[in-house]
Amino acid sequence: MADGTKRELWKRGALTLAAAVALTSCGVLGGPDSGEKVARKFVDALGSGDVAAAASLTDDPDGASDVLRRTFDGVGDGAEAEFTVERADDSRFTYRSDWDFGGGRSWSYTTAVPLTYTDGTRRVSWSSAVVNERLQPGQALQYTPVADTRAVLDANGMALLEPQTVTVVDIESNTLATDSAVRAQLSRLLSRAVPGFEVAPPNPGAAAKPGERVNLVSLRQQDAAPIRAELAKIPGIHLSDQMRLLTVDRALTSPVVAELRATWESRQQDSAGWRVQAVERDGGVAGTLTGGDPPDGTALRTTLDPRIQHLAQQAVNTEPRAAALVALDATNGQVLAVAQNGAADKSGPIALTGLYPPGSTFKTVTTMAALQSGAVNADSTVDCPGTANIEGRVIPNENEFDLGRVPLHSAFAHSCNTTMGRLAVGLPADALQVQAREFGLGVDYLTPGLTTVTGSVPSAQTPAQRVEAAIGQGEDLASPFGMAMVAAAIAGGRAPLPQLIGGEPATADHTPGPLDPDHVRDLKSMMTETVRSGTATSLSDISGLMGKTGTAEFGDGTHAHGWFVGIRGNVAFAVLVVSGESSGPALDIAGSFLRPISDEE
Repeated sequence: MADGTKRELWKRGALTLAAAVALTSCGVLGGPDSGEKVARKFVDALGSGDVAAAASLTDDPDGASDVLRRTFDGVGDGAEAEFTVERADDSRFTYRSDWDFGGGRSWSYTTAVPLTYTDGTRRVSWSSAVVNERLQPGQALQYTPVADTRAVLDANGMALLEPQTVTVVDIESNTLATDSAVRAQLSRLLSRAVPGFEVAPPNPGAAAKPGERVNLVSLRQQDAAPIRAELAKIPGIHLSDQMRLLTVDRALTSPVVAELRATWESRQQDSAGWRVQAVERDGGVAGTLTGGDPPDGTALRTTLDPRIQHLAQQAVNTEPRAAALVALDATNGQVLAVAQNGAADKSGPIALTGLYPPGSTFKTVTTMAALQSGAVNADSTVDCPGTANIEGRVIPNENEFDLGRVPLHSAFAHSCNTTMGRLAVGLPADALQVQAREFGLGVDYLTPGLTTVTGSVPSAQTPAQRVEAAIGQGEDLASPFGMAMVAAAIAGGRAPLPQLIGGEPATADHTPGPLDPDHVRDLKSMMTETVRSGTATSLSDISGLMGKTGTAEFGDGTHAHGWFVGIRGNVAFAVLVVSGESSGPALDIAGSFLRPISDEE
């Protein structure tokens, strides 16, 4: 670039325009009114975002101001452009435009601009073609993304979510605040589309700003169509159609829906098509100048199994208290189902991120740690008294049941707190923490399309802490997702990397290694005994099932959560009932979930 080149940066939101002039006279500017001088001033004005200054250099300031302003507004905040004057003389100049709209969407072209000399002043001979030679009089540029309309699929390749048009219903705040008849009419109409919908009266202390709008609801097209004409007649109402990613099955209310929608939207920048269009003053599109189409094929294919997801949702819906169920494919970590009921939804995505003491389901971890230590095996004789004073900590079994001296596998199947507390005291302070992480519990997974928290198992420094931790109390915390990971690790002999979007497994802050196969075999046998003759006999009719029940006290100890973790075939799952008071409600949900699958086989 020759001497005298000047660059200007214009930042308008995220929009940056860089202007540069490559002079053709060996760096020596012409006279005060030369073509090079006018070219430089014009491009500098564009680069600084000064529409008025650029327009004043033309022979039609009003027309130039209108087109330039509409162009700068139309390209949007995400664009960057560099303008370079390539040559100039007293009759015309040529400049290059290099646009970058992000995501590899770029457009470059050269424009020849005539100059006119009137009343002793040289000016840009204005027309819309100064912006781009293909623009007709009065037209401006507009950048338009073209939505990627491919569906999000389930594991069977069927549409799970797909882009659909929704009608957004807004009302001017002044009307909402002052017209009770309008509020009543809106409540009547919208309740036809959304049962129970009612327009709430405005906050008496809130001052409505002129022109301000309040969003009332977004309706699917089939819900909006029967009432749209009546809605449009209401004073102050505004209806607009927008594209949203919606579930094909309205009954699908899994927490993963919001996660998948957010992932789909975040990837639109990369997958969406685009157009740069010529637009008229009234906003009408006159034609497309450049662009690209969205890619063909599949947008996102998930690992969700529609049958298992449906059964999981049906099962949790049988429970009035907050309940959640997560099911994984133990062979590869694929998420098969994430379900929670309406009561759970009030507390957020508890199936994935809710943390609760895991109670006796944690005895899977304690038992594996004890086996790993070599202190016991599945057939070792252990004490299971009704209560035990262990290093000053008195711990009871449920209802203080007493089995006396029994094999470890029996103590596990009947969920002996006293046995587990005694085993844990003899372990190193970090033994339970280390074993939990080998099961995936306490590991931080970054899973595309899914936000999860598995849980937390701190190191237990004192004997009392180890006693509490051994039975899933104290500071132990787990989510249903985290306990499903524990079940998957036992089922597969190694904690898998979870996966919701096909081909995109999680990354983790710890990679668990393979578990001792003999210890896995023993633990599975104990979990099978739990179902056949232990604390989960209500599920003994379900062939091939192994599992572990859990009751976890919280707060002042007068209430408890109910848990069940299970394995059947390659399906590893966890059920939580918040304030279930025992494992019974969780077992009922597990039965409702599994029996239809068992009956189909």
